[in-house]
Amino acid sequence: MRKTGLPLILFGLLLGSALPVTSANAQATRTWVSGVGDDVNPCSRTAPCKTFAGAISKTAAGGEIDCLDPGGFGTVTITKSMTIDCGTFPGGSLNAGNINGVLVNTAAATDKVILRNLVIQGTISSPSPGPGLNGVRWINLGQELHLDRVVITGDTTIGVDVNKTSAGTLFVRNTYIAEVPTGISVNSSVASAVAVIDHSQIVGMTGTCVVAKANALVAISNSVISTCGTGLSAANSGAIVNANNNVISFSQTGVSAVSGATIRMSNNDLYDNTTGINAAAGASFQSGQNNRVSGGTPGSNSTGTIVLK
Repeated sequence: MRKTGLPLILFGLLLGSALPVTSANAQATRTWVSGVGDDVNPCSRTAPCKTFAGAISKTAAGGEIDCLDPGGFGTVTITKSMTIDCGTFPGGSLNAGNINGVLVNTAAATDKVILRNLVIQGTISSPSPGPGLNGVRWINLGQELHLDRVVITGDTTIGVDVNKTSAGTLFVRNTYIAEVPTGISVNSSVASAVAVIDHSQIVGMTGTCVVAKANALVAISNSVISTCGTGLSAANSGAIVNANNNVISFSQTGVSAVSGATIRMSNNDLYDNTTGINAAAGASFQSGQNNRVSGGTPGSNSTGTIVLK
């Protein structure tokens, strides 16, 4: 019996060692945060985490972090494809202290990040630690960044800063950005960075509401751009801004383009800007001649008066 039992025991040990081991810390495809959670938890629905930063390490690439209840869930750096969604609850980030609310720094060119139903607030009532830097900043790689029903206010630099080293597309829908020097800035050092903005409000900027910089292509429609230094700007040669069906109002300059940049406009309302259009010599201004302008000076370019109507 002993001769028979020993080989069986050894076979069982070898078989057990060959089986896959499931880690106790395996990442989940869906995790949860709560105002009464704890980051030592597994971030499950019944044992949620306290912060986005605590949940992200326990969320698999392509997964989702959801909010169980209202709360402030802290700043976060996203390095992989994922969704953060606070649903119907007022959840988000207070990014005081000269930091970014959400930093998207994905490592793969195919990564996609979705931010939905978030409030990112850069100011606080007390003087310390001071206001935040940027609401959302997207750098490095990544294919897409989606902002859907996001509120960004009170940062000291930019509401949404796209500053990439590769091509990528920013999608902004049903979003409100206010009280920052620049609302949305799009820039890429290597390849085209595209921004598609729809049904959003970008208001109350001391600088520019929406600016297309190097290698940037911006399409904005059905939106309100108001009370800015400049409403829409194509600020680098080669930058393109396509604007359709927007209200651009109460700004020092409604729309601006430097030499070598392109502005295309159709069916926009430019009301009560000090200057409607400022297109420098060498800029390409293209109008569908169905825009409406009232109040202030319509503007001119190197070829003479701009035709808006």
